[in-house]
Amino acid sequence: MSRRNSDPKNDFVFGALGGIGEIGMNLYLYGFGPPRDREWLIVDIGITFPTDAEPGVDVILPDIRFLEEERHNIAGILLTHAHEDHYGAIPDLWEKIGAPVYATPFTAAMLKSKLKETSFADEVPIHIVPLGGHRKIGPFDIELVSMSHSIPEPNAVFIKTPLGNVLHTGDWKLDEQPLTSPPTDRDRLREIGEAGVDTLICDSTNAIREGISPSEADVAKTLAAMIREAPRRVAVTTFASNVARILSVARAARQAGRELVVVGRAMYRVIEAAQETGYLDDDFRFVSETEFDSLPPKKVVALCTGSQGEPRAAMARIAQDSHPNVSLDAGDQVIFSSRTIPGNERAVARVQNGLSDKAIEIITDQDGLVHVSGHPRRGELEQLYSWLKPKRAIPVHGEGLHLEAHAEFAEELGVEQVLRIRNGDLVRLAPEPAKIIDELPTGRLYRDGRIILSEGEGHVRERRKLSFVGTISLSVVLSDRGEILTDPMVAILGVPVADADGEPMEDIAIDAAIGALESIPRPRRKDRAMVAEALSRAVRAAVNQAVGKKPICSVMVQVV
Repeated sequence: MSRRNSDPKNDFVFGALGGIGEIGMNLYLYGFGPPRDREWLIVDIGITFPTDAEPGVDVILPDIRFLEEERHNIAGILLTHAHEDHYGAIPDLWEKIGAPVYATPFTAAMLKSKLKETSFADEVPIHIVPLGGHRKIGPFDIELVSMSHSIPEPNAVFIKTPLGNVLHTGDWKLDEQPLTSPPTDRDRLREIGEAGVDTLICDSTNAIREGISPSEADVAKTLAAMIREAPRRVAVTTFASNVARILSVARAARQAGRELVVVGRAMYRVIEAAQETGYLDDDFRFVSETEFDSLPPKKVVALCTGSQGEPRAAMARIAQDSHPNVSLDAGDQVIFSSRTIPGNERAVARVQNGLSDKAIEIITDQDGLVHVSGHPRRGELEQLYSWLKPKRAIPVHGEGLHLEAHAEFAEELGVEQVLRIRNGDLVRLAPEPAKIIDELPTGRLYRDGRIILSEGEGHVRERRKLSFVGTISLSVVLSDRGEILTDPMVAILGVPVADADGEPMEDIAIDAAIGALESIPRPRRKDRAMVAEALSRAVRAAVNQAVGKKPICSVMVQVV
């Protein structure tokens, strides 16, 4: 046993920088050692996607300033599976951490594919852990336990330390026919429970739903019937990572005598990783989207990205008639084989409305069993708790409603202690009593094009404000003695062209600017910053009086 392991001052702690109080951006931390010298294990490091409140932002990442400070104490990054909200931040954040990555074969293949887009792909040490495998990572003894989910090779993680153990479920459900990797390993979970589980850290996404989730095999039957009976083209949009759904659509197309057309780069990436790791049949065949127009309408099934309304994904472009290779017509069908993630409702509605405007038939999970969740309902949670019998539980992976429903349910099931925590809370798991002992810095980072910035930086807020109030740009030319040489020039965007009486907004802005300039004594007009601020305030006030909104106003003062 290492000196750090045997130190009587050691503790075993858990916290999160993302994923508790939200769905997405999962980043969980386990620490072991003396409080001032812990070693850390990162479990997952994912992204979430922006909403209308973050215009122009590409993805949202967890703020990892705490991990940057602890960089030399990080034993490793362990990935439970290859969903974007669990591994998607590695290309953006790995260089700030530099720790080795541990993953099962399919997840590793997906990560390597994603890292090809970076300049440091060859620098990331990726260690393959087999399904059900064991690994020592720093002071942590790790065992992977196979679970079912909507992607190959999802894993729970059994973490053992000299002070206690944790079963971290990752994303999971109970499904005897997941169609790709093995079903949830019920026998191993029972064995772990019999040996004793100190803490269960568990997925809460469907904790408000009763019963048991249907099987992926049930969805396959529904899709096969719909595709067989469709009179014209069928397009299916789903999460690109759902290899079981890809396989089901491919088989349904083949059984119906149709060609499978794959549309969207993310689909190609997943298919390549699935073929590499043996999760797609040897006879899996598809044709490129460039061949779509050459196929008769009754002979095509298009498998498309964009089930969440992503503006640059295939389905949004098809709905807008802007896709270069694929178009749909009246009488065609689009099956949304997915669930709308909270926050994406408006984006999905825009896509569906665009399709409806073309008289394209839309089929969702309200019309038939075309999708099943990859997360446990209450019946599945109850079974897991009965196998593991944990001393304590910590609900994670959910918004507040889901977390509280899970916490109350765990208490009903007789769990001695249920800890209700949020991102940033650091919980001491051992020595007991388990409790919150500290608060870690948390927040969000925005990837905006090629730049990563803090959510506190102003330009994203300015974009949001622009969408509400518009902008006015003003240019003023003064002599070196402070004389006004020409009338100000104005450019207006997103502001009404005239007020209610018909007076042009440009005239209102120019009159306000001239009035403000004339009120400033000539000697003081040499202070360009002061002049710009005075003119900005005057123009915004005048426009506000005219239309009831204060636009963003930028002023350029030139002295000649």
